[in-house]
Amino acid sequence: MTLLLTLDDGSIQRKLAEAVDLARAAVLEDAGAEQVGAHVGVDREDAVSASHLFEATVSGYRGWRWSVTVALAGEEEPITVSEVVLIPGPEARVAPAWVPWDRRVQAGDLGVGDIFPVEKDDPRLVPAYLESDDPAVEAVAKETGLGRVHVLSRYGRLDAAARWHGGEFGPRSDMARSAPDVCGSCGFFVPLAGSLSAAFGACTNDISPADGHVVDVEYGCGAHSEIEVEVTSSVPVAELVYDDSLIDFEPAPETSAKPEPEPEPAEATVVDESEAPVAEAPEPAEVQPEVEPETAAVQSSETADEAQVEAESASEH
Repeated sequence: MTLLLTLDDGSIQRKLAEAVDLARAAVLEDAGAEQVGAHVGVDREDAVSASHLFEATVSGYRGWRWSVTVALAGEEEPITVSEVVLIPGPEARVAPAWVPWDRRVQAGDLGVGDIFPVEKDDPRLVPAYLESDDPAVEAVAKETGLGRVHVLSRYGRLDAAARWHGGEFGPRSDMARSAPDVCGSCGFFVPLAGSLSAAFGACTNDISPADGHVVDVEYGCGAHSEIEVEVTSSVPVAELVYDDSLIDFEPAPETSAKPEPEPEPAEATVVDESEAPVAEAPEPAEVQPEVEPETAAVQSSETADEAQVEAESASEH
């Protein structure tokens, strides 16, 4: 086989790629013409084998393909069919990848009353009697007289540190990127003991979303202890404001020049109405009506006749 792989100039793969009719005949014999569609490609398996792909028209298998693997043992040997199988295509709906039961439990899955034992040789834990490189662990071991059976190993600390650093309360979270400052300079930050104290601590601010959680020193939020915010009105206010709700009165300023004295009012002359001459009002002139000339002549003759008659009657008496 090694000699074949070394001396192959590509002719074997060309022959395998051209064996479309052989592959179709094999799948038709296995599945039937109503379940086989068009030829959609060839996948190389190794130096002496390849798989021809055909669309599958099988009910309930949308997006799946028929795979017919053909092989060639040598240039002088005939091409043979190795297997015919139904495989999912790029758009096929398939079940998720199988995960062993001991790896299916994820962070946050443990509920009230659930029990999840650790593995026998968990690399995160070491026997407590072994000397640790963490001063905090050594101090606790001496104080308690090795009361714990296991303590955290170096691998366990590094594993936890990597998980916390890249988690929700790490420096790459959305909250940390928008924070005005980091937890390492916050008064609510309480560092952890031991070798993890340089990078992690606990948050004690009840307003912060990280309250009671282990946070990275480069994490941050809007509740930092050193934040100073200028409290101003949300409504824009002019620099000069006039309050016209009240009217203030102020006395006029005093002047140095003396004001001129006001003139005294003249004494009123009392006139005795009894001694004062009374002017008689002129009588209004009688207004003679306008008379036409002819009418006036007739009235004048009538007046003359009446006067003559009166004079004659007077002489008779």
